[in-house]
Amino acid sequence: MNKNIKYIISILLVIPIALWFLLRSDSSTLTEKETGFAVSDTSTITKIFIADKKSNQVTLKRTNKGWVINNKFDSNPKLVEGLLGSMQRLKVKAPVPIVARDNVIKRLASIGVKVEVYETSYRINISEKLRFFPYEKLAKVYYVGDATQDNLGTYMLLEGAEHPYITHIPGFRGFLSTRYSPKPDDWKSHILFDYNLTDIKSVAVQFGQLSEESFKVDIDDKTGNYNLINLSTKQRVVNYDTLKLLNFLTSFSDLRYETRLNNIMPTIKLDSIVNSSPIYEITLVDENKDTTYLKGFYKKALSEETRQAAYFELIPYDNDRFYASVNDGEDFVLLQYYIFDVVLYPLSYYTN
Repeated sequence: MNKNIKYIISILLVIPIALWFLLRSDSSTLTEKETGFAVSDTSTITKIFIADKKSNQVTLKRTNKGWVINNKFDSNPKLVEGLLGSMQRLKVKAPVPIVARDNVIKRLASIGVKVEVYETSYRINISEKLRFFPYEKLAKVYYVGDATQDNLGTYMLLEGAEHPYITHIPGFRGFLSTRYSPKPDDWKSHILFDYNLTDIKSVAVQFGQLSEESFKVDIDDKTGNYNLINLSTKQRVVNYDTLKLLNFLTSFSDLRYETRLNNIMPTIKLDSIVNSSPIYEITLVDENKDTTYLKGFYKKALSEETRQAAYFELIPYDNDRFYASVNDGEDFVLLQYYIFDVVLYPLSYYTN
């Protein structure tokens, strides 16, 4: 009898504990389903897909060489790192008030940006050191809306959740929607040339108005043996300043543009510029026989609306910047002479 009583008492003690763990587990699952926007370990993220309702979309994919945009373009590392940092530090500030919930959900459905986060997972995951059969899985999907009225929070909704939430990053004053741009151009690297000397096979520079100053440098080997060719006469130049030529070649290690204009400049104006005569052409061929081709054009000093005739006659073109078409129209960018002057010296500079 005493044994039965002890048995019953033990059961009565265990049941509340079991119920507590069960309810706690359900509550935790519900909380994660509703508010699990953050990614605690961003090193597991393999791919991020971002899209809006206007057919803009971008896929950021992690590779051995860094993050790549749409399997084609190099990304701006700082921007991607900023996004990953935001995903890791993201916190729920408060639930959306019930009176505003329906309006927020409708607005998320109309202007919200969809975010898909893919991570590396393992079919067998015993511990951090005992994980086998990795695969990529869709870890979470959520929608990013606009800012709250005070601009200190951002509306977000997890796919499958019932309630939207106001999110923020502790210590950051501002909203987060701009960090989730679905436009590929916003993520692209500003680097046009990123070559070590050992990676370059040849470089040619042509001057539209001074063809006699155009030249090409062929690199025969990595010990400093170069062939400098006058493109106007097709003759090899024997006497040249080795240090100047070396400085020219090493300058291609980091040349960047200021702004991408593909989706900013009106198409009519862009076409007009591209169809005009170029002032510079740079063609770089690397060791893998991949070519980067840049065609430069004058930029007028002032816009048609603001320039005065007298000023335009004195200074018709911008002395600080010029336009460039990259790889036959793949990109149209704005460049600074301050950055590119080092590779725009004429042939006579190297022979004098």
